Parts: sequence; C-alpha cells; structure tokens
Amino acid sequence: MTAAGAIVSASGVASLSQPQLTTQSTGVRVVTEAVPSVRSVALGLWVRTGSRDESPAQAGLSHFLEHLLFKGTERYSAIEIAERLDGLGAAVNAATGKETTHIHARFLDEHTDEVFELLAEMFLAPTYPEVDSERQVVLEEIAMYEDEPQDRVHDILASAVFGDHPLGRRVLGEAEVIGSVPVPEIEAYRGSRYTAANVVVGAAGNLDHERIAGLAERLVAPERGAPLDGDAAAPDERSRLCFYEKDTEQYHICFGAPGITRADERRYALAVLDSIFGGSSSSRLFVEIREKRGLAYSVGSYNEQYTDSGLVATYVGTREDNVAEACAVIGAELDRLRSTSVSDDELRRAKESVKGRLVLSSESTAARMSRISRATLFDLPIDDLDTMLAKVDAVALDDLAALAEELYAPERLSAACVGGDEARFRDAVGPVSDALVAA
Repeated sequence: MTAAGAIVSASGVASLSQPQLTTQSTGVRVVTEAVPSVRSVALGLWVRTGSRDESPAQAGLSHFLEHLLFKGTERYSAIEIAERLDGLGAAVNAATGKETTHIHARFLDEHTDEVFELLAEMFLAPTYPEVDSERQVVLEEIAMYEDEPQDRVHDILASAVFGDHPLGRRVLGEAEVIGSVPVPEIEAYRGSRYTAANVVVGAAGNLDHERIAGLAERLVAPERGAPLDGDAAAPDERSRLCFYEKDTEQYHICFGAPGITRADERRYALAVLDSIFGGSSSSRLFVEIREKRGLAYSVGSYNEQYTDSGLVATYVGTREDNVAEACAVIGAELDRLRSTSVSDDELRRAKESVKGRLVLSSESTAARMSRISRATLFDLPIDDLDTMLAKVDAVALDDLAALAEELYAPERLSAACVGGDEARFRDAVGPVSDALVAA
C-alpha cells in the first residue's frame, strides 16, 4: 500500500512528486521535493564555496566559518541557538566540502517556520561573539585529524593527484590560518561568497513548495554577487608519490588519479565499475585482499566528482610486513580491471548494488534534499529515481572497459601513504605503476 497521493513508479518505489524550482526576486534559487508520507522536513541552506575557492592565506576559512555560524547572532547566543533548536526537536548540522558549504536541519513539519527563520539568521547574520574559543575547537579538530592516519591519507592523495591546484587542498585548512585570521577577514570572506548567485535553499519532506519559497523570499535575501566558477586552471595530472612519515601500527595507502566531472553522464558507469573493483563487500579488492589473504581489515575504492575534474581512488590499511603483498594485489587487480572483461554476473551484481543504494537513499528526506540542492547549485538536471535506475541498467560492458582503460591507466596513477618507512613503500609500488617508482 502506498501513501495517500503517491504514485507507484516503474521501479515499484512510491514516487511522490517531482522537485519544484523557483528563482526568487532576490536571485536565490529554492528547490523542494514533497514527500507527503512523512511528518518531517529536511531543510538546507547551501552556498557554492569551499576549500578550492580559498587562497593559501585563507586555507580552512570556509570550514571555520561553517563552525562560526552556530556561535551567535544579534538575537541569540550559541547556547540559546542550541536550546532553541533542541526545543523545536530539530537535528541540526553543517558540512564543508571542496566546492560547497551548507547548514541543514531535520525537524517536525509543524516547526518549519521557526526553524527556517533561525537557520537563515545563523547563515546570513552571524556576529562571531565566541570566535576565539571556536578557534581552539577547530585547532583541536585539526590535531585530532592528524592523529587519524586512515583519514589523513585521503587528503595526502588529493595533494598527490592534483598537486598545487586548489582541489589538492584539504578542507580543514591550516592551523596557522585558523589561529590568526581576524574577524573582519572572516566576515569579508562570508560577504563575498554567501551571495544570492551562490545560494540555494533546498527542502524535502512534508512541505508545500510555495510556502517554502515564500519563507525564503522573506528570510534569505543576501547581496546578489556573482557566481563562483572555481579555479580556471586545469589540474596538473603528473604522477606523484607523497609519503607522510608517522609512527603507526599500519601503513595507510592510497592510489588514485583524476576522474570525471559532476556533469559527466558516465558517472553511472563509474559507480558500477567502482562497485566491481572495490566499492562493495563482493568486490574484487575486498575478496582478494581481505577474504582470501587476510591482509587488511579495511580495503576499498571510491570516486568523487567536482565541477571540472574528479577523483578515482583505492585505499588499504595494512601492517608493515604486508605492504609489498597488498600493493602487488592492488596492481594485479588494476591490471585485470584494464585488460579483462567484466563477467555478466559481476555486472548484474554491481548494477543491483548501485540501484539498491539509490533506492535506499531516496527513502531519506535528508538525502533527497542534498541531491536536489547540489544539482541546483551546480546547474545540473535533477533526474528522478526511475531515470537514474534506467541509466544504471543501461551501463554496458564496453562502457566499463573504456572507463577502466582511461581512468586507471598506470601512468596516470599517483600514490599516498602514511607510515613509518618511506623506502618500504617506494619499494612496493612497482606492481601498481612503473611511473610511481621514479616519482
């Protein structure tokens, strides 16, 4: 049985409504997706700016500002903001990426007006009353991150893949910047980025689009500004090896290369290829490295897309004595991915895995809100669930072979490692790529 007003789509999943988009007189875009079967709303205020939009002297400012949005406005202190949101039953958080920053909340539909008003005030009118204490919080976050090599290695990989390009910078930034940047610079940064041309209001759940659009018209009216288009320079795609020496129980190892853009329709084929290679518990890497050889607890692959580039990557965490064997297996599996056809059974299983993730995420109002907001922020079409599932089903073996040959070519691969002995790692990378031996 489906919810009242719902239509059962070809996929068998209740399709409740198509997203609706309004561009306000202010220039702010408002996109919503109604889900009448729930009693909640997921609301997000998004801005198209992130770590790639910072200069080296601003490294980490986008993320620091995200923290400061919670620290006070003219009407409310940080404690009062927290108490008010708790009193409205709202689950609130924020996130910063390489190209986006957003603040979001999930709450009972009956509190839409109150939560929207408070989030808009936090987003557009922070007063930075507790800036120095929050500096210490972010510095502690950076220090904590430095102590987590299984996380740190992914940022080291980004710097290896993208070099000095802004996509190679880590989102957290640098402690020296966070510890000294003055409030006027923070506010100038916010004022230049949090402009109407770069802002999207997204919402999904038990809502009415016109009501959300009306609230946005009244509450979200930043300066118009100009759209941010990211750095015009293309990343330097030379192969690099970056090693970060640290006394660890394991060596944390990544191999990666530039990927495809957000707008590239091959992203569906890449999702299937990634599931086959290392993105699922029946993937080739998981079976060969963990199940058959017991070389690692954590092993896998992933991919990311940006406006003008992307990333394909592989990770393994393994003990010192296993580094050479683990790298040899990764090299062999990369070679097999490039040279050997995917079986029909692998293709079927991977498609169903990708489709399952798409369907499961569609049952989350927060995931729906994020998907439609990101698409709107980057001027991309919003595919409905049936269209996305059809695009996964349409992926052919030739599509996978072409992607594997292009994206995982040995000469394109860079490497990153956190561990105790750089020589041990360098001696192990040959089976992955000859270019890395001399990098």
